[in-house]
Amino acid sequence: MSESTLYGPQQSRFARHLERREQRRRDLLAHDIRRRVLAGLTGEVIEVGSGDGRSFEHYPQEVSRLVAVEPDPAARATATPRAEAASFSIEIVDGDAAALPADASAFDAAVVMGLLCSVPDPGAALAELRRVLKPRGELRFWEHVRSGSVVFRGVQRAVDRLFWTKSLGGCETTRDTLAAIRAAGFETEWLVHGFHSSSLLTITSAPYVLGAARG
Repeated sequence: MSESTLYGPQQSRFARHLERREQRRRDLLAHDIRRRVLAGLTGEVIEVGSGDGRSFEHYPQEVSRLVAVEPDPAARATATPRAEAASFSIEIVDGDAAALPADASAFDAAVVMGLLCSVPDPGAALAELRRVLKPRGELRFWEHVRSGSVVFRGVQRAVDRLFWTKSLGGCETTRDTLAAIRAAGFETEWLVHGFHSSSLLTITSAPYVLGAARG
């Protein structure tokens, strides 16, 4: 089985099922988490792995410009009308998390949500985020993480290996993303550990961390 994408013609049936379920019944807790991640942001912001733009509606009005980096053309097409409906400038661009299409020290803040669990090299992506942030710029994140329970972590690994990673664009639910953020030189300012799944089908991705850090 070849690796599927989250969007477009290579989308797995599982990814399509999750997308249709979200369209039928919005995950209100996930929407609330996005608002918490983005609350208080100001100035110029870059969101890496912006997907279909479902976060755009949650950005505060104090954001003057958002550059949304997304490599999947199908996702960018879906995100375009959402960007056009925003009250501030949103530029959707193609790009790789390990080689961002942006100048050094260009942004006040960077946002990643469900990115660091999926990129091939989280360290390279985090180094790029530090490069494009202004000195002491802020990183906001909401990411799947490995469970603190050894037993549940074993379940995560098994499900990843059987179908999850191949079906959902390379997502690995057992990465120690918080350790990677700190290893990249970011200092965490606040953190929230949580557990949320919209159904039993996604239970292995339920452990998460959200927070803010500065480079």
